[in-house]
Amino acid sequence: MADILENIDSKKFIVIKGARMHNLKNVDLAIPRNKFIVITGLSGSGKSSLAFDTLFAEGQRRYVESLSSYARQFLGKIEKPAVDYIKGISPAVAIEQKVNTRNPRSTVGTSTEIYDYLKLLFARIGKTYSPVSGEIVKRHSVTNVVDEIMKMKAETKVLLLAPLHPATDKELKEKLGLLLQQGFTRIMYDGEILRLNEINVSKLSSKKELMILVDRFSVSNDEDLPSRIADSVQTCFFEGNGDCMVEILQEEKETPPKKTKATNGKQQTDNRQLFSNRFEADGISFDEPSLHFFSFNNAVGACKLCEGFGSVIGIDPDLVIPDKNLSVYDNAVACWKGEKMGEWKDKLVMNAYRFNFPIHKPYSELSETQKELLWTGNKHFEGLNDFFKYLEAQSYKIQYRVMLSRYRGKTTCPDCKGTRLRKDANYVKIAGKSISDIVLMQVKDALVFFSEIKLNEYDLNIAKRILKEITNRLRFLTDVGLGYLTLNRLSSTLSGGESQRINLATSLGSSLVGSMYILDEPSIGLHPRDTERLIRVLLALRDIGNTVIVVEHDEEIMRASDVMIDMGPMAGTLGGNVVFNGTHTDLLAADSLTARYLTGKEVIPVPQKRRKWKYYVEVAGASENNLKNLNIKFPLDVMTVITGVSGSGKSTLVKRILYPAMMKSFGGFGEQTGKHNAIKGDYHHIAAVEFIDQNPIGKSSRSNPVTYVKAYDEIRALFADQALAKLRGYKPSHFSFNVEGGRCDVCEGEGEVVVEMQFMADVHLLCENCKGKRFKEETLEITYNEKTIADVLEMTVNDAIIFFKDGSKAGDKIVSKLQPLQDTGLGYVHLGQSSSTLSGGEAQRIKLASFLGMGHHQPPTLFIFDEPTTGLHFHDIRKLLDAFNALIEQGHSIIIIEHNMEVVKCADWVIDLGPDGGDDGGNLVFEGTPEEMAKSKVSITGKYLKEKLK
Repeated sequence: MADILENIDSKKFIVIKGARMHNLKNVDLAIPRNKFIVITGLSGSGKSSLAFDTLFAEGQRRYVESLSSYARQFLGKIEKPAVDYIKGISPAVAIEQKVNTRNPRSTVGTSTEIYDYLKLLFARIGKTYSPVSGEIVKRHSVTNVVDEIMKMKAETKVLLLAPLHPATDKELKEKLGLLLQQGFTRIMYDGEILRLNEINVSKLSSKKELMILVDRFSVSNDEDLPSRIADSVQTCFFEGNGDCMVEILQEEKETPPKKTKATNGKQQTDNRQLFSNRFEADGISFDEPSLHFFSFNNAVGACKLCEGFGSVIGIDPDLVIPDKNLSVYDNAVACWKGEKMGEWKDKLVMNAYRFNFPIHKPYSELSETQKELLWTGNKHFEGLNDFFKYLEAQSYKIQYRVMLSRYRGKTTCPDCKGTRLRKDANYVKIAGKSISDIVLMQVKDALVFFSEIKLNEYDLNIAKRILKEITNRLRFLTDVGLGYLTLNRLSSTLSGGESQRINLATSLGSSLVGSMYILDEPSIGLHPRDTERLIRVLLALRDIGNTVIVVEHDEEIMRASDVMIDMGPMAGTLGGNVVFNGTHTDLLAADSLTARYLTGKEVIPVPQKRRKWKYYVEVAGASENNLKNLNIKFPLDVMTVITGVSGSGKSTLVKRILYPAMMKSFGGFGEQTGKHNAIKGDYHHIAAVEFIDQNPIGKSSRSNPVTYVKAYDEIRALFADQALAKLRGYKPSHFSFNVEGGRCDVCEGEGEVVVEMQFMADVHLLCENCKGKRFKEETLEITYNEKTIADVLEMTVNDAIIFFKDGSKAGDKIVSKLQPLQDTGLGYVHLGQSSSTLSGGEAQRIKLASFLGMGHHQPPTLFIFDEPTTGLHFHDIRKLLDAFNALIEQGHSIIIIEHNMEVVKCADWVIDLGPDGGDDGGNLVFEGTPEEMAKSKVSITGKYLKEKLK
């Protein structure tokens, strides 16, 4: 193979020789350039090690090496991947499986850079409209006034006046004296032109109209006239504090002038027009649009109340009225209980007949007016708003502060209504739309708006380039199946798949050519219907001259690839080899694990029978985001799957309504609950609710699988029990990398030193003191079965289970803690692997394993999973389904948000939302068993499920 690699043209192929990163077994590989390549294989078989840790890492290292020696001194030395050589490598762009950000300021618009272009567009060509009259607000320049005058007919007699507004008679007298000294000779007082040197000042009143006569002339073709007018207008603006009055004389005046009254009118009349170089209208002074004016991340543009977050800490209605099935009489209002606080309720109950308030009707059945009345009160009783004001007034007492804290939560900002911007930013519009109107549109609608926008020639010249960038990015978002999102949608509310595809769309927006794009499962969270559109985007990326390498498990994407590379044969130490390298057609004749599933030799079996259910939890009147007032029952004691195309309302229903509402019903705290009427049903049948998402298992880089499943406590105790450790007086904490004692003092137990980059991702360098082992030399002298604590942390879960299965009591304890990791398909993960290196799907399965490890000690729990098949091969999905069944056998209930048809076909109950995404979604399309769903004519998901049930 080595001789063959030497002769391969590196202009046509990326040649990898001797790749040994992580579990790769000296891999030799030639990857064709400018092709669409899929790398597949079991989880932990070495796909990411090949694509990211070898190819991308080398691309990044070479980029750094290409910088000047001055720039490199700030970067430190980036380690070369463990590979003999790589030839023909292109500049690399990696789009990894990053968990969506928790930053409360990050939105779809900011993360895709579209919002940056929108701010620029509105700052450049936005027109400010007065909220009073709806007229455009303009700042008049000297040129505007000159142009207006020069348009008049020849021989038109014009007066240029500077309005004055003295506050008192004394100030008027002083001002006139000053004008005389400045050389002005005439004023217009109450419509009459007077000479300054002939005025009896004592007879003048500051309440009458007063203007300085700056100039008078007849309009003519004299070439010097425009410059004369310009000078005079400049003087008017200066003396009139930004105002300049132009008056057309109706008849010729004599000198001295007759007393002629000017036509009344504040702004403009037949013979008068007021120009202002101040940015104001209708008595309101406006700020001129600028870049920061539209930024909610800047003090200039952010809403003053919520400071650009869109929400404030206020009274959470869901905490005040947790059970909406109760009536006011039956203590629906949680804070109106007890002897003292019950007086507020008693007042309402005793007076309810006076205004016909139904105190025995459940809160969920009250009309909106009645609900509002409960909060605002009337002359007969004080409402909840007054109650909480009373508590605020009494907050110097500890018991009232405690009570207030019990009912506080995040609520939509009352000032900006969640738009995050200052109010007057919405007075600026383009083609009739404010920036808030645009960010609240769905991406697909915004694309139509910008594609069809009509601008005048001047504005179009300014905005042409900006509009191109905006429409390109909106089009890419639509192409990757995210047309249903709004630009104002918080990044923290996106699913893992949506977050991944936003990163993809952002990279596509840069339109690089001749690059190597490496993507980590771009199909995550994508309905089978939308996968075809994603494939078109990836092929377009290839066709413009890029090499597209995708780590993927999706069957459709595999079939669309030019070349497939199958890693294996198994995971962890049993993986790391190239099992197959060729086209999809060639793979069908191969005998790898992937090939067996693709050809149907191996299948995930359909359950023999579906579990029946008796108990359920029902969400009534769900109407958050695009949900259309749904009433949906979620069965308990079974596996329920929520399906539907991307944007159909699955996450809104489960993550925004069901989960927080259930948390609050159990007395816990959660995010603000989405709009719904009530949670009904048998939720007393469960004791807790757990949402298992794809967020990291720990915020620290030291958090890892072995600590999360509580196995490390047993391992440390085992090492502290060794004879040499006892002799030296080592306690279990001595074998921890989280506290001082046995850990390396240089890297503080991290095993690596992080070099912060100013303009690139931070670089992680191996600690030179402990060589990545994380512990001091004397700690590593303690061994168990000839293995140090560092050796144990380097083991995979599979290896560790074999190592500790030695018949000892301590070993059995460790194995029992690690077994759930193996059962959930994570046998390839290293015990000490940092949580920051785990994908979202791996983090989610570690959380699942921790609950499996609790066994029957855990009370009946409702588990909610968000796309748990992320990063899973067919073979691993089979293991995952076994883990789900084990949870149900332990008496738990499972709800899964999922697109993978292998999981959907194994469900006991399916709830399908749709029929489409965004405004076209939010309806209950189907609920029932998978077999019934496959027969449904209205369900898009049913069409794809039918293939799997054959």
